[in-house]
Amino acid sequence: MTHFGISEDVALAAEILLNGGVIGMPTETVYGLAALALNEDAVVRIFDTKGRPRNHPLIVHLGPTTDFREWGNFNEHALSLAKVFWPGPLTILVPRTALVPDWVTGGRDSVAIRVPSHPMAQDLLRRVGSGVVAPSANKFGKVSPTSPQHVLDDLGVDVDIVLDGGICAVGVESTIVECTDVFQILRPGYITSEAIRQCIGTSPEGSSGTSRAPGMLASHYAPTARVLLVDSIQQANDLFAELSADKKVRILHFDNVDSYAESLYEELRKSDNQQYEIVIAVRAPNSGLGIAINDRLSKAAAQR
Repeated sequence: MTHFGISEDVALAAEILLNGGVIGMPTETVYGLAALALNEDAVVRIFDTKGRPRNHPLIVHLGPTTDFREWGNFNEHALSLAKVFWPGPLTILVPRTALVPDWVTGGRDSVAIRVPSHPMAQDLLRRVGSGVVAPSANKFGKVSPTSPQHVLDDLGVDVDIVLDGGICAVGVESTIVECTDVFQILRPGYITSEAIRQCIGTSPEGSSGTSRAPGMLASHYAPTARVLLVDSIQQANDLFAELSADKKVRILHFDNVDSYAESLYEELRKSDNQQYEIVIAVRAPNSGLGIAINDRLSKAAAQR
């Protein structure tokens, strides 16, 4: 298939998807590598392009007018969350319907569903009229993309077109909440545990059990540079003084958590592009959005 590079042509991108292609798709969180969920060959191409294990489940993205109950069985908690937070950066894991194939769920009985709020993503999904899987548009386990150029840098001609939806406003992947026989946050994100508690009236548990949703692996979102975590800018400065004599080292720190989330992946990518050996990252306050930032930092710093 012809490679169209970066483009704002949503109609062309929808046509490519409907013809079995793979595209770079903007969302408010990160850019996704998108294919029709019900096209096995196209979904397999996503796994092969990313180097992603085929038993690792994918998130189904739906347009705001699509009946999401065709794809999943929503209990009371799931319906309440969908009503309040969709469209938006929340993924809900529910028991799947017969429509959902094994190649989307990795053979599991549950499916992760989300309705993104990004206007270009919504336009695309309306044109396609079906579910689209869209894991992050990068190599598996590496730093997620938050701009169209990131997608092109990582995947090049392996993606048929990259829709230019600008820089992602949120900057970290969606919150994933499991609403099956358990009620858990499987991946923290912009939608916080407190916001979910206010919606439901009870707090979800922390993640436990086997990996059953994206982002649950111990090592993920990792740059080539080694990431070291500290709790304060003073600790960062002290460690910088200790390590920078014989290594190329930088400090990553933001006072504002929204700016930290939006810029995190861009800064990790810059660290690699500028050939830093070590990134000393200051943890965010461990509340609200800071929990999601610290989750991504801990996975980036994990043993690989």
